[in-house]
Amino acid sequence: MSYKDPIIHIDEQLCTGCRRCAAVCPVDAIIGEPGHPQTIDAHRCVVCGQCVQICTAYAADNESTTALRAVKLQERGQLPNVREPLFAAYSSGDIQKVKAVLADPKRFKVVQCAPAIRVSLAEEFGLPFGTLTPGKMAAALRRLKFDRIYDTNFAADVTIMEEGSELIGRVMSGERLPMFTSCCPAWVKHAETVAPELLEHLSSCKSPMQMAGALFKTYGAELDGIAPSDIFSVAVMPCTCKKFECSREEMSVNGCREVDVVITTRELASLIKDQGIDFIHLPDEPFDSPLGKYSGAGSIFGVTGGVMEAAIRTGYELITHEQIPNLQLDFVRGEEGIRTAEVQIGELELKVAVVAGLKYVDAVLAKVAEGTCPYHFIEVMACPEGCVSGGGQPKLLLETQRKIAYQARKSAVYRHDSHQKVRKSHENPDIIKLYKDFLGEPLGHTSHHLLHTKFVDRSLKEEMS
Repeated sequence: MSYKDPIIHIDEQLCTGCRRCAAVCPVDAIIGEPGHPQTIDAHRCVVCGQCVQICTAYAADNESTTALRAVKLQERGQLPNVREPLFAAYSSGDIQKVKAVLADPKRFKVVQCAPAIRVSLAEEFGLPFGTLTPGKMAAALRRLKFDRIYDTNFAADVTIMEEGSELIGRVMSGERLPMFTSCCPAWVKHAETVAPELLEHLSSCKSPMQMAGALFKTYGAELDGIAPSDIFSVAVMPCTCKKFECSREEMSVNGCREVDVVITTRELASLIKDQGIDFIHLPDEPFDSPLGKYSGAGSIFGVTGGVMEAAIRTGYELITHEQIPNLQLDFVRGEEGIRTAEVQIGELELKVAVVAGLKYVDAVLAKVAEGTCPYHFIEVMACPEGCVSGGGQPKLLLETQRKIAYQARKSAVYRHDSHQKVRKSHENPDIIKLYKDFLGEPLGHTSHHLLHTKFVDRSLKEEMS
């Protein structure tokens, strides 16, 4: 199965040719002359949705356009209750499919939520930037009739167990270094497109979303006594490229899609409004166990440097068998750009780099190709400040809001981490139980079958052959 829909679109009837989208596209996939409608090079496009976030050209909202608006909302896969203007740049919606399945009592509906959703969803209901609402989000999903409310953060903890073990193995052997993270699907698609010869440098780990999907339809199915084929797996993501990722041919487990549908933060908000749920006054409710329990390390995947920080917390203790002196690793935290550091872990001086924003990665790839890249481990996130600034997040209409919103969302992520009783993935009791009862050990046979993947050459030469 492959996703035939390009996912990111520019409506030529609405596009004014201002080219603000081209200015933020990290891979130069927006094509067109100023003053004329733009088009997207689907081969280069990494589906990050930054053009969707920046677009300010929209249809006038008046009586003469009401019928046209209804048609376009249907075509875009959105619900009729959406009130925001119809912008020229948009992403394909899947909320109509989710709404239909939620009304089917025969399906067992499972949902997972990415770390960055709980710090942005409330903005769609008029609350301040960065309002942290994991409990209200879980309550809303329960009222939408999902049977299990799980959390991608749990799978982020699994990712650290697998990716951390993989990194330790590579550092000890000196093979396939540097190792890049593989959580960000836009980064993975870019690497497959422009540097297929370097794919062995990516971690073989699936993203936390796909790991969660694989566990729902195996471990979770066993716990609930449900046939995997009866489970409908929904992921709520801040990222438009997650729609592409879930449809990749290799993202299936024992013949079932790991994640059936991905919806964005904005799509979830529209569904909550469509169902008349009073989000602001919902009580705080917990996620379901065991696949909804997470550590603070799992929660910081939503910001740039978060994967690196979580990996170092666990890697330090697995290598040295001592407690890490400080859990707050400020040297990997920051904003758009590249940050580097040297971390002393026992006798090992681990050299790391964090790349925030895909436009910065090509210089790093060039050094890897030359054999001159000095780092052991490199985190790459396509969006400017990580998932909190993803293309599926609440749209920021004023440029002056952007910096304020990103900072508030990041602060909320770190606050959420600091309030967790367990802040290291390998100390999450449900992660320990998962490996004891089901997976065995990191990088073991079951883990390799369910949680690891291979990447494909998407260079133009390969596509044309």
